[in-house]
Amino acid sequence: MEAAKPKSGGARLCSFCNLRKPALKRPKTLHQICRECFYDVFEDEIHNCIVENQLFKRGERVAIGASGGKDSTVLAYVLSELNRRHNYGLDLFLLSIDEGITGYRDDSLETVKRNELQYGLPLKVVSYKDLYGWTMDEIVKMIGLKNNCTFCGVFRRQALDRGAAMLKVDKLVTGHNADDIAETVLLNILRGDIARLSRCTSITTGEDGPIPRCKPFKYTYEKEIVMYAYFKRLDYFSTECIYSPNAYRGFAREFIKDLERIRPRAILDIIKSGENFRIATSTKMPEQGTCERCGYISSQKWCKACVLLDGLNRGLPKLGIGRSRGHDNDESIKDVKHMTGSKEVQGKPCGTLDF
Repeated sequence: MEAAKPKSGGARLCSFCNLRKPALKRPKTLHQICRECFYDVFEDEIHNCIVENQLFKRGERVAIGASGGKDSTVLAYVLSELNRRHNYGLDLFLLSIDEGITGYRDDSLETVKRNELQYGLPLKVVSYKDLYGWTMDEIVKMIGLKNNCTFCGVFRRQALDRGAAMLKVDKLVTGHNADDIAETVLLNILRGDIARLSRCTSITTGEDGPIPRCKPFKYTYEKEIVMYAYFKRLDYFSTECIYSPNAYRGFAREFIKDLERIRPRAILDIIKSGENFRIATSTKMPEQGTCERCGYISSQKWCKACVLLDGLNRGLPKLGIGRSRGHDNDESIKDVKHMTGSKEVQGKPCGTLDF
């Protein structure tokens, strides 16, 4: 839908239909737009993104990563609507991960359970406790707040894959939006992570693995997702994780927000820059294999989750986070070398999202 030219004189009207009074200014384009046209444009952009990138095939089983937050709730609502309206022919499921965070995840899961009834989508909940024998509350008591996001990010990624395998789905979709992807491009540049920089803007990842992941919100602004949820009065959980107030990603997020205030297209421009990066042919990329312990995808002998879990079970929680300090330093380094087959494992900074 293209914006119409506003009528001269009188009150300003919607830039698209030129009939109704605008209800908001689109953060992405700064167009003055009414609610009805905003719904249409928002949904059409996501539909076009799905079709142009051929994210799905008719008859596929698709799991929606559902946390109860705004992004995953809007994704579940919009995808179920588009599936019905455009006859995608998909079997949709909600997949939630219970990290075991009292006062946060237990409350958000109640929201997901209501979404299950509201949207008529079957729900599967997979917990850290069942998979790993640990909750995040227990991990934080041992490791503290500094590196807890590393544990959670690694465990959650694997938990989503395991949950998707339990549902026997063909694809897993997540609510990562344009802001998230722009932040990830920036973070990968800042930490020199060439492997992730080369794939973090891909709308579909893991195609060489058991279950590919798709991001239908790749070009959708976070502010517009919030506005859509607000105007549609969708039921979502808005509290941030209690363990991530100082997450490294938060600093990149604030920087992106500052850029957006100056120039709204900055978010899309960063994504475009990430898409156009060319990695030197001389750069050695990690080779994907399988973890000798659990069989999960890994470029080392043991996957990151198994290294972290082994450290927790042995009372060495910093094993695999990086070079530890103290009397057990030499022994810990030897253990990491043995499990990974490499000289040293460097942990990702706290708060990163592994796409």
